[in-house]
Amino acid sequence: MPIIVDIDVMLAKRKMSVGTLAERVNITPANLAVLKNGRAKAVRFTTLAALCEVLECQPGDLLRWEPDAG
Repeated sequence: MPIIVDIDVMLAKRKMSVGTLAERVNITPANLAVLKNGRAKAVRFTTLAALCEVLECQPGDLLRWEPDAG
């Protein structure tokens, strides 16, 4: 998929664990893992907004587009 999720990059920059982020965003660690690992088919704007608020970043810091190499 050409949309890359960089939550792990922001977690490292903020020195925050996945469990802490999931708790503060109020989603399950399993759902956060699906999003973080690029397996999600969609993300709600409310979830994206909560991630940005907790991580103090912009949506573009979490999501980027890369064309398929093929």
